[in-house]
Formats: sequence, structure tokens, C-alpha cells
Amino acid sequence: YFKLKEFIRENIEKNAWDGSWYRRAYFDNGTPLGSVENDECQIDAISQSWAVISGAAKESRAREAVDALERNLIREDKGVMLLEPGYIKGYIPGVRENGGQYTHAAIWSVLALAKICHNDRAYKAFSMINPINHTKTYLNCEIYKVEPYVMSADVYAIDSQMGRGGWSWYTGAAGWMYRTGIETILGLKLNENYGFTISPCIPTSWKGYTIKYTRGECIYNIKVERDSKKGIWLDGNMIHNKVVPFLNGGEHEVKVNI
Repeated sequence: YFKLKEFIRENIEKNAWDGSWYRRAYFDNGTPLGSVENDECQIDAISQSWAVISGAAKESRAREAVDALERNLIREDKGVMLLEPGYIKGYIPGVRENGGQYTHAAIWSVLALAKICHNDRAYKAFSMINPINHTKTYLNCEIYKVEPYVMSADVYAIDSQMGRGGWSWYTGAAGWMYRTGIETILGLKLNENYGFTISPCIPTSWKGYTIKYTRGECIYNIKVERDSKKGIWLDGNMIHNKVVPFLNGGEHEVKVNI
């Protein structure tokens, strides 16, 4: 499997790089999809984000690809993050995979931004796709038209319906949104059955945050702060391997300086 993985990685780098981003695929006749050569669908969000998430891309190319994703597909003024234009034309223009916000792909874009330590940009993108931020005013609600407390599978990007949500209560993007917020931005990750780590990717405007994490009979009061003396402490004792162990019970204080 390791040999096969390396074979795939080498061939992606050799054949999928388009000059400023990664291509999506090739047609049977060898024509690329997701290339500057295309009239439509010149850049695909998933190819760029997974170049980072997979860890397979060269670092320089990964960063360039994510920059291209931001430049071409994030519509900050409209509050949408596009998948790509013209990919599946079975949908009307501006909907889902035909130039709309396909929320699965949007969240992977946030995850990629965080993984290359673009913390401010990642949090801004996360906030853009957070449904509560689409319903802050009556006018916002009239545009979004779906629930503010669940993820929508897509958000329309056609002018006449710009910002309207679709397919709520349906998408697996909800799980990815939760994981990206908890595991990536707040940095709380479980380490199998041994314990958990805290490695945040928070925006520079945050001074810190707290988490109350309950596992079985055990409660962890986690406090994360910015401090020049970096480290993790459990009940006043420094944890040198940075993994907070799972304990059988009681209430415990976890201090994290970043």
C-alpha cells in the first residue's frame, strides 16, 4: 500500500498540476477538467483542498493551490464558497455542482486553510458557511429561506437566487462542519483510547477560549490562552508528550498555552 500510495502521489504531481492549481480529472480523449484550458470549470475546489488534507502535495504547490481556490471560488461579498462552475450541468446554473456552493467542498476548503496555518482566513471562511450567520436579520432570512440551525447541502450562487440555501437536514457536510470546528479550529482531537490533544488554529483576534469536555464520569475544564510560556498542564502538572490522558473520574483542570 505504501508503494501504491507513492506511485499515485508521484503521478498526480507529474500529470495533475495545471500551473497554479491541481486539475480535477481527464476525459477519455485526454482533455483535462479543472484546467485553465477549459472554457468552464477551470478550477475545482476539491482538488485543491484535498491536495492539502491528504498531505500528498508539495508544500509550495499546496499553498499556491489554496491561494488559487480563495482567489477564484470564494465570493466573500456574497457569502458563498463555490465548488466550481459548470461541473454537473444536470443542475441549473448556480446550483450545487453547477457553480453553486456545494457545502461538503466548502468545508474541506476551510479545513485546508487551517492545515496550512491560515488561521484568520480559515475562521473567516468557516463563519461564511455557518448557517447562523445567514440569518442575522430579517432580510438575511428572506434570502437564505432555510433553517439557521442545520447545515444546507448547497447555497445558490445564481444572481436571481444568490444566497438561498437548499437541501437542509440532508447533508453529511454537517459532520464535517462539526469536526472542522472542534478538531481543527479549536484543536481538540482524540488520541485513540489513550487521551486527547489540543492544537488550535484560532484567529489572531481570539485571546483564548474554554471547553468543558465530559467523558464518562470524568470532566475536563479546558482553558486555552495565548502565553509566551507554551505547554499543556493537567491539574498543575506539565504534560510533556502533550497528550492529556483519559482518567476514570473526577473533575480536572487543563491549561493550554499557545
